[in-house]
Amino acid sequence: MARTENDTWDLATSVGATATMVAAGRGRATKVGLIDDPFAEPLVRAVGVDFFTRWATGEISADEVDIPGHPWGMQPMTDLLTVRTRLIDQFLNDATASGIRQVVVLASGLDARGYRLSWPADAVVFEIDQQQVTDFKTATLAAAGAEPTVDLRAVPVDLRDDWPAALRQAGFDSNRPTAWVAEGLLAFLPPEAQDRLLDNITELSAPGSRLVVEIFLSTPESLEVMRTSSQKWYEHGLDARIDDLWYGGERHDVAPYLQERGWQATRRRSAELLADAGLTVPQRNDGQTENYYCTAELG
Repeated sequence: MARTENDTWDLATSVGATATMVAAGRGRATKVGLIDDPFAEPLVRAVGVDFFTRWATGEISADEVDIPGHPWGMQPMTDLLTVRTRLIDQFLNDATASGIRQVVVLASGLDARGYRLSWPADAVVFEIDQQQVTDFKTATLAAAGAEPTVDLRAVPVDLRDDWPAALRQAGFDSNRPTAWVAEGLLAFLPPEAQDRLLDNITELSAPGSRLVVEIFLSTPESLEVMRTSSQKWYEHGLDARIDDLWYGGERHDVAPYLQERGWQATRRRSAELLADAGLTVPQRNDGQTENYYCTAELG
């Protein structure tokens, strides 16, 4: 169902279901030894979207649910999440090694880095998402006996609301350098909301702050590739509609936008990361955009 300005969702519907899909990919990648996220599969099971659970546990194969040779599908997604997870894990390790002790994960979804990574004793991680999402994750992991490995603070607020104020109320200090994570987020925002998010991050960041952001542009060609893939998933039991969740329209390219605001930005193409990891690099169709990751440091 197409997005609207004040739409709502949970982890089994609309944009929320994409967080569960991502966790399913991390669960599958963990199962075959590509990454180590022991919390992904239990969280997916708890959400209860059967198709994603079966993917996370290995009960269905790519041959069943993916279109042969197609540039997108459950396996290409899992490969992408493998390199994405490795990149962001390393980004956070490097940030804390440099002395940064304040981390903000935007639209954190079912991300479990506050439970699975090793952190300095004085680090603080803020996770921003809707309250039902943060409550669900906290309760599910607590029931499984998991404990955070860091001072982990949920900030239950929608990014369409005044999240900077909520972040400050949770103890965020804008005078300290921060490591920001915007993973799988921007294309779910209207172009003007993307700018507003990056502007807010810049305003809240002290010199030395770092940012990692994933850029996946929603051209008509790219969206058609995703729609074609999802149709086959529906045929195999996916009951969460994940079509038309992306906002179109012209938007600023993130790397130069950040450069103009004082950040030193570096790009890493998804294809490059996949090739370096020895994973399949999907062939792109004419007009289909390529994901890239932007890491940046302020000042």
